[in-house]
Amino acid sequence: MQNLIRKFNIFIRKPFFSDYRTVFGLWMLLAVIAWVMKYFHHSYNNFMIFRQTFWHALSRLSLYAEYPAEYFDHNHYGPFFTLFVAPFAFTPVWLGLLSWLLFLSFSLYVATRTLPLEKKKLIFIYWFCAHELLTALFMSQFNIGIAAIIILSFALIEKEKDIWATLLIVIGLFIKLYGVVGLAFFFFSRHKFKFIISFIGWSVFLLILPMWVWGTDYVLNQYVEWFVRLSAKNQDNQFALMQNISLLGMIRKISGIATYSDLYPICTGLLLFGLPYLRIKQYQNPAFRLTLLASVLMFVVLFSTGSESSTYIIAFMGVAIWYVAAPWKRSRTDVVLMVFAFILTSMSPSDLFPAYLRKHYITPYALKALPCVVIWLKLVYEMCFKDYAFPNYKIMNMVKE
Repeated sequence: MQNLIRKFNIFIRKPFFSDYRTVFGLWMLLAVIAWVMKYFHHSYNNFMIFRQTFWHALSRLSLYAEYPAEYFDHNHYGPFFTLFVAPFAFTPVWLGLLSWLLFLSFSLYVATRTLPLEKKKLIFIYWFCAHELLTALFMSQFNIGIAAIIILSFALIEKEKDIWATLLIVIGLFIKLYGVVGLAFFFFSRHKFKFIISFIGWSVFLLILPMWVWGTDYVLNQYVEWFVRLSAKNQDNQFALMQNISLLGMIRKISGIATYSDLYPICTGLLLFGLPYLRIKQYQNPAFRLTLLASVLMFVVLFSTGSESSTYIIAFMGVAIWYVAAPWKRSRTDVVLMVFAFILTSMSPSDLFPAYLRKHYITPYALKALPCVVIWLKLVYEMCFKDYAFPNYKIMNMVKE
């Protein structure tokens, strides 16, 4: 496995493969491939849900009712999403789907480029996460956008652009709640008062904006329906085969017990997540802050009953950032964990993975989450006990000789 990672590093360091234009072209190509596979097979239900929310809002129809003549399943995104998705609703379906997928891939590419990492570390992230990106693109969901929002909000706070960072956090919150985890970076802000004021200001603005467009009573009713729909979805997800692919889902599905509350593992997770914040002196180290970003990206997926296979582009970006951010040489154990994550988390939904194992073990017991759980726990341990103050270390030489 160590030789495998070394060969992978050598591969991506070749001039062509380590060129930003190459990985940009690859990520855009993945969006086009997903579009071809989904559009010409008439398999773009999720995009139709998103697209139709705009037209339903225009007609003042419920955003969360069933519309079997248009699509199956329900909309689970907030009322503000009706405005966000509008540019993709006005176009023909083929163009809307293509531009939506390109937008998602482009947004995550740009967000990743803003991270305070050396080029070779960013190139590693792009290549390592490419397959997981394709999996997310096939589902056409906004999880790619959520990953971009979390990463970019962190990068903007690093650049002391708190006003724009909080705008992104609020957009993520009003679309899919997940964006709220961007508040975890508050403690790294050098302008905390500005952060608080801008967060409140943007929250009020994005709350009012749909009301100004669609009407106050209508939008307020949709917020009530949104809460009801999310509550129902949370109950439906508990033992759902393709949902609750998380640490919560692993515990629930392996144990088969329906009576306990998810609050127990969630509270335990919050405690572990919060422990590194006690190491205030480490805040000054960029590697520590980057590792917290990785923790946020994994935590939001591992402790959500709404996590599904396509959600793992968020967690997988966290795995890659965790690996390259450490200011020390990664151990053989870390290499094994990365290979384990790539095989079980990223490859298990694909046809390259043994179908029998996927059908009888990975999917029923939400084992796609397992590598990310192990890595997140190791990350928490490192953040609690390791020193991140190694400013001159070249992070990309990650494997011990």
